[in-house]
Amino acid sequence: MKWFRTLAMTTILMALPALALAEDASVSEVAYILNTFSFLISGVLVMWMAAGFGMLEAGLVRGRNVATICLKNISLFSIAGILYYAIGYNLMYAGVDGGWIGSLGLWGADDAAALAGDFSGGYAAGSDWFFQMVFCGAACSVVSGTVAERIKFWPFLIFCTVLTGVIYPIQGSWTWGGGWLAEMGFSDYAGSTIVHSVGGWAALSGAIILGARTGKFGKGGRVNPMPGSNLTLATLGTFILWMGWFGFNGGSALALGTAASAIEQSNVYINTNLAAAGGLVAAMIMLQLLYKKVDITMALNGALAGLVSITAGPAAPSPGAAIIIGAVGGVLVVFAVPLFDKLKIDDVVGALSVHLVCGIWGTMAVPFTNDETSFVTQFVGIAAIGIFTLAASAIVWFALKLTVGIRVSAEEEMVGTDMVELGLKAYPDFQSVHMGGSGVSASYSESAAAVTKPVTQS
Repeated sequence: MKWFRTLAMTTILMALPALALAEDASVSEVAYILNTFSFLISGVLVMWMAAGFGMLEAGLVRGRNVATICLKNISLFSIAGILYYAIGYNLMYAGVDGGWIGSLGLWGADDAAALAGDFSGGYAAGSDWFFQMVFCGAACSVVSGTVAERIKFWPFLIFCTVLTGVIYPIQGSWTWGGGWLAEMGFSDYAGSTIVHSVGGWAALSGAIILGARTGKFGKGGRVNPMPGSNLTLATLGTFILWMGWFGFNGGSALALGTAASAIEQSNVYINTNLAAAGGLVAAMIMLQLLYKKVDITMALNGALAGLVSITAGPAAPSPGAAIIIGAVGGVLVVFAVPLFDKLKIDDVVGALSVHLVCGIWGTMAVPFTNDETSFVTQFVGIAAIGIFTLAASAIVWFALKLTVGIRVSAEEEMVGTDMVELGLKAYPDFQSVHMGGSGVSASYSESAAAVTKPVTQS
């Protein structure tokens, strides 16, 4: 047996150089596979955020509008996928070259080099398209909650078509597509501005042009609470969004093929989680100090505020800094929600406070932990993207308002968009009670919830 062990050891030693060469030759392919996998699995997590938006918004709207908001969220995601294939991806990435816009044309994968053994491209083209597409859908999801309960279904989807096919890709090309803002040095790691603020600006223009829900604002600046239908569902939606955000921010490392990129993703995951926690805790503390009660809807938005705030730069901060960045976002939400109410801008779910306000804060916070960026450049990027998105969105909203109309009638609004637009109810088994004087029926749960009148819920 001694001779056998000697022969085996000799064979292994002789094979080591060949094994080393084989390992060296396959490194690029392994990296290619890992990078592709990172894009795909992260994209799935971001797609799951669409469910989070749907559940959050379904919980925060009144019962007579739940089915409509669910249909809007799954519809807009479908529209985003088709439009990003037909026009969006190429507008955002094809031939931008430091300019303002890409090129027209259908997206098409080109993986011939990888199939021939050349893995220098880094990842499969289709994985990149999928990852970028789900971000486009996320930007559009921000809008649906703000304009809920009074907007017509089909005009809303027409707006989503323009936002996902044209507005979002054009401004995205300025940074992520290698356009003029990228050359200036503007930094937005995963999209505090490019995704979240864009959705916020589009929602803001829509909310202003659409107007507030009937009865939301009374005389003398009074704000009438309109409690959501299901806070359990809203909480579930927040947990889903929190989970999906690990793909949103973690996948934006854009690689997993080296130890350095794996470490970067790990840091991003940690900072993303801590920022959310910081946002929620800070919001709860602020609510207790100001109102002596903690409104769960505001606490949930505090967590989302922390997530949006860290999204512009989740790789560079220390864990402690990430908590602070998220906490500032949580505090901002507590003040921003009543501010929009004072301005008589009706935001049903608080999306403007979370995605617009904290998107701006998160982008401006990047230079605190990243020496390669400047406050001036960050401000220029925020302003340019904000002005473009606000103006372009307003043009689309006004065009729809003057042609097909964008708002249901006051009577239809009181009946609810579920019956008016879909001809059904999300909760058909709930007992209906008569609301005195209006001649309109509403679910018992809505009427009972109205008695509680949360002090902060918008």
